[in-house]
Amino acid sequence: MSNEKSVNSSAAQSATQAGQPPASAAREDDAIYQKDRLVARVSEPEIDLSAGQIRFAEIYNSDELILADECEFRQHRILVRKIVYATKVERSAAHKGRILQGVTAQIIS
Repeated sequence: MSNEKSVNSSAAQSATQAGQPPASAAREDDAIYQKDRLVARVSEPEIDLSAGQIRFAEIYNSDELILADECEFRQHRILVRKIVYATKVERSAAHKGRILQGVTAQIIS
């Protein structure tokens, strides 16, 4: 039995190292992730599968979001393609850090 447990543990570690989140990792519905880290929050997402796009009214708390890299939103891998307006807000504001408005992202998978 201990050998069986060890094999399962090794498989879980391999999946995590390969960049796949463990099955028990809960993702927040209004969050964007990169490398299994929450890097931004979103408001008013519109998923258009026929166009292969997701449009966000706003992406906020996004200082750690690397725009040139792929990210994950819900079950989709996405790449930000268009930003209408970007600003940086005071740390004491309700939405802290960089705020991106009118964002369009391409669905990669």
